[in-house]
Amino acid sequence: MHTILIVDDEPNYLIVLSELLHDEDYEVFTADSGITGLDIARKTDLDLVISDMKMPGMDGIELLANLKKFNQHLPVILITAYAEVEKAVEAMHLGAFTYLAKPFSNEQLLASVGKAIEHYGLVREIRRLRSEATPKFGFGGMIGKNPNMLAVYQLIEKVAPTPSSVLITGESGTGKELVARAIHNLSNRREAPFISVNCAALAETLLESELFGHEKGAFTDAAAMRKGRFELADTGTLLLDEIGEMTYSLQAKLLRVLQERAFERVGGNTTLKIDVRILTSTNKDLKDEVEKGNFREDLYYRLNVIHIHMPPLRERVDDIPALVNHFQQKNALRLGLEKIDISPEALRLLVSLPWEGNIRELENTIERAAILCNNNRIEAEDVQPDSSEIPAPQEWSSGLELSQFIPEGLKLSAVLNGIEEKLVRQALEEANNVQARAAEKLGITKSLLQYKMKKYKLKRKKK
Repeated sequence: MHTILIVDDEPNYLIVLSELLHDEDYEVFTADSGITGLDIARKTDLDLVISDMKMPGMDGIELLANLKKFNQHLPVILITAYAEVEKAVEAMHLGAFTYLAKPFSNEQLLASVGKAIEHYGLVREIRRLRSEATPKFGFGGMIGKNPNMLAVYQLIEKVAPTPSSVLITGESGTGKELVARAIHNLSNRREAPFISVNCAALAETLLESELFGHEKGAFTDAAAMRKGRFELADTGTLLLDEIGEMTYSLQAKLLRVLQERAFERVGGNTTLKIDVRILTSTNKDLKDEVEKGNFREDLYYRLNVIHIHMPPLRERVDDIPALVNHFQQKNALRLGLEKIDISPEALRLLVSLPWEGNIRELENTIERAAILCNNNRIEAEDVQPDSSEIPAPQEWSSGLELSQFIPEGLKLSAVLNGIEEKLVRQALEEANNVQARAAEKLGITKSLLQYKMKKYKLKRKKK
């Protein structure tokens, strides 16, 4: 049953309106003053307030303003005399749902009441759906309450309303595009397009055409004029993903666009003005790429006005349970299941794994486990690494007497860290500090090597 509050200082009017609405199966509360009505509204889950405009003490407009302070979505219908219509229109600007000028028919009142309640129901349903779609711990589609992630959320909130360029860094699979989308959605450009281009996926000539568009006949396959991503993103946001892979010559053209906010399509001579916010992301160290001569220094400083770094999953392992829960629900919905459970042993294993592929790897693991598990319950064996990745028993260690070189009383973590640090140092020395070669020797990725160098405070030696 829908609940309606009627506020009017005339007792007869309260009786007439309440009886009319009772007959339509509405639950009705009445108040003979704005102050009393406000008190009832604070304590009652209402669907609608109907108030007279002119009352002693707190009038209808004052009541409206106070109601909006604690429930901005609650619809309010104001009843006014013809002489007060201009004031009623002012109340509409303050958030009133509508107004009724005396005299009005019962049909007019009931029609307005029905529309107001229907509107409020839709508003509440949208809010409910949004709350259910939003992760319990997270921000802008990202999940996590680790301090590193909370710092990212705070930075996004600060930079989103500004026009500044943002450089988003982090390893593959950490969620850099989610950061870009969150910045766009929290900015004043949220109603305009968000366009993303992967700079690593296309050759230079194709990427140039993709970004700037081309005129008909600009090259062999240009059968028609085609708008580029800069044009399509006009008044919105353009994310240049993997910007570190862009060629040096194309970087110069991008710099010109950033400086002049204008460009020409490939094969054209008409200068097009644009208003686009540029966001960039990369898994490379662009400062390092500048030192190597692979990336323009002037472009680097243009892009790196604000820097947001996404931490790898191994630096936020306390977020893994929340991420796993999210992926469980996502896959249950995708597979048409009521829910997918996970055993404590499986969850402990997931928390202990290194996740070199970060969140993307974790998501793929849960998706595979959801499909292969029995009775809709993920067990430890469902999230084990592929058999090809499981190391075979090491024969060289079978006859090793550890007590000969490991001091008694050391914990396992201290032993493993000591051995790992020594192996990393040795690999770097043998590779003449070329990180890619050292990572290959150790059988790990370059990004993981860099993490271990940071962990053990092994600074990169300059040539």
